[in-house]
Amino acid sequence: MTANGISINVNHASPVPPYEQLRSQLADLISVGRLRQGERLPSVRQFASDLGLANNTVVRAYRELETAGLVKSRRGSGTQVVAPAATTDVKAKLAEHASSFAAAAQQLNATHEEALAAIRHALASLDTP
Repeated sequence: MTANGISINVNHASPVPPYEQLRSQLADLISVGRLRQGERLPSVRQFASDLGLANNTVVRAYRELETAGLVKSRRGSGTQVVAPAATTDVKAKLAEHASSFAAAAQQLNATHEEALAAIRHALASLDTP
């Protein structure tokens, strides 16, 4: 789905819940500046319809983005980006990705050791030319 000239994809077969896929992608787009301060996100109904999701799924993603301080929602005014890309903290970004990975690992019934081993392997493979 393309919104505001950006592409959002939800994989319904993924072990990561759809709200988390949406939240993560939007957070990434905000952090890299593809969604800028003041930009409006699509309405809950429109996004849900375009992505084939339930309204509550989009509501949860927006609520979590608001809790993270990335967007602000107001009844009647919609949801707007409030965090400029320059203020995104590396630790917060890593925590978001770690949370997504942990949710995926849990859905796969992976042990903590298996999940940590997968991260270590991925990091080690970055060091290999």
